[in-house]
Amino acid sequence: MTRDQWDVSFPPPPLDPVDVVLHAAAWTDVDGAEADPQGAAAVNVGGTQHASELGAPLVYYSTDYVFDGRKREPYVESDGPNPLSVYGRTKLHGEAAAGEQAWIVRSSWLFGWRGRNFVRTMLSLGRERDEVAVVDDQRGSPTFVGHLADATRDIVGLPFGVWHVAADGDCTWAEFAEAIFEDAGIDCRVRRISADELGRPATRPAYSVLRSERAGAPQLPHWRDGLRACLARLGV
Repeated sequence: MTRDQWDVSFPPPPLDPVDVVLHAAAWTDVDGAEADPQGAAAVNVGGTQHASELGAPLVYYSTDYVFDGRKREPYVESDGPNPLSVYGRTKLHGEAAAGEQAWIVRSSWLFGWRGRNFVRTMLSLGRERDEVAVVDDQRGSPTFVGHLADATRDIVGLPFGVWHVAADGDCTWAEFAEAIFEDAGIDCRVRRISADELGRPATRPAYSVLRSERAGAPQLPHWRDGLRACLARLGV
């Protein structure tokens, strides 16, 4: 169902019984959430509560931004969350709102061939400019949504609870941008800057690589493989 069919900040419309709910609706404007915390909470917390009211097992897609980034080795499921932003807090509260019959799927730096995301933004900017400034002091695991969707098929056969599902490997945003330009054949330089230089309203974790410590957790391909798969879907 699209947002036009159901805005999850409101209770669900009448529906036939369902077997499983893949709850992919979210407020993902990280900086915008700082200015409108109630709006973000209405979607990320209230919306998850409404999705759980359908009475079916629920897949809730969460985020690496539930962590503060002070760790310098991959975060696993037993690590304690400590979000730095309104967005991170609302997603963490959404995990609780998902209920006991839920798979909490934490992933990171999602990108795909549709919608607004880093890969599509860099492709657009790289074709327009000779140089782009990109943050180089935040490290994570860019995850292709196609690979995450495939892993979801495995997740629903596993026990309920928190699962970390992110691409293999890690990089900074600047390194990711350089890989995008290289694989897309775009002649654009990347100027590496700090998060402070960029000056965004919301604080991001400096390190948010996710790995799973749980038996049977899906293993995703390397982020570079995900990038190539995404570019192929885009016809690049």
